[in-house]
Amino acid sequence: MNSLASQTADNGVTREDGRYALPATTQIELPTGYRPSADEEYMNPRHLAYFRNKLRDWRDQLVEESRQTMDNLREEVRDVGDEAERATRETENSLELRTRDRYRKLISKIDKALRRIEEGRYGYCEETDEEIGVDRLDARPIATLSLDAQERREHLQKQMGD
Repeated sequence: MNSLASQTADNGVTREDGRYALPATTQIELPTGYRPSADEEYMNPRHLAYFRNKLRDWRDQLVEESRQTMDNLREEVRDVGDEAERATRETENSLELRTRDRYRKLISKIDKALRRIEEGRYGYCEETDEEIGVDRLDARPIATLSLDAQERREHLQKQMGD
């Protein structure tokens, strides 16, 4: 089998071009308190399972908070006494809806990260194809750029006045 061919292990994890892909249906048991280490092979199945669990938990939390926001807005009494109280309520509703929109965008990024895990692209920079790094991904699991690529992009945006 040549190096470009894909290999599938018994547990459903596939490896193509030296990278692992973790299908959504594949479950990997992680030891209690497991944290990815730079000493391990980068983005091995345990790393991918750790980040998939982290992303799924984060997504579930955001979905639940969004659901609660919508429930609160539906249950809220619309007949508020004076204009000042009505203005305060409208401001609060506006802030909640903006937060919900931010959550919606974040959930979309989480879904894309989960797809990258399934496709074997998670943990690698979209621009340079270099490793993003375990520490950076642990802090920001939806990161798609290495630190250097992110800094270049921000510098360019600053120059463009974006």
